Amino acid sequence: MTTSTPVPIPSSRTQYVLDAVRHAVLTGDLRPGQALVESELAARFGVSKTPVREALKTLAGTGLVVISQYKGVTVRTVDAAMAHEVYDVRLLLEPEALRRTVQRAGPPAAAAVWASAAAALDRADAAEDAAERSLANRDFHGSLYRSCGNPLLVRILDDLRDQAALVTSAAWAAAPSWAAEAAEHREILRRAVDGDGPGAARALHDHVAGFVHRAFPTKTP
Repeated sequence: MTTSTPVPIPSSRTQYVLDAVRHAVLTGDLRPGQALVESELAARFGVSKTPVREALKTLAGTGLVVISQYKGVTVRTVDAAMAHEVYDVRLLLEPEALRRTVQRAGPPAAAAVWASAAAALDRADAAEDAAERSLANRDFHGSLYRSCGNPLLVRILDDLRDQAALVTSAAWAAAPSWAAEAAEHREILRRAVDGDGPGAARALHDHVAGFVHRAFPTKTP
């Protein structure tokens, strides 16, 4: 039977394409600056162009791809300016969000928060590629601020997560440093679990600042 009403594409197809493109970008399978053609991606993932189009819109909103009137959709290119913009906002907001999370979190809520963060670190240690490690790293940081008590602050930081993951993947591809950063993560979590909000916030600030300045050092005249 035919009908003139379009059949809705299940949201799972869009999510499938979104996850697949995100993974391909973070592993470098889709390279910075590479054009993303809807028909080619649809054929690659075995779907119609509609979920591809919706997934690309979402990824443009999170900063992994760029939509241009003249160039179409391309993979976001990471450079020092982009990295410092993203990490500057994180430095301003994320340590304070963690401090508030520690301040607000009391047992048994705290146990669930820190268990989620610890599980993300375990996933990062067991990751088989940069994309899995970067996404686990993203989940770890999300666990640190998601219970801060300010939904707007959470949304702002969530909106940066894909761009931060892209920056870390690009940095690790140039100079793998995740082992040292994993130790810093454990120290941040230890202080949070101990209820030391200011100490955890300082450790997080130093961790984020140290990473971006190591990976994308600013040039001095």
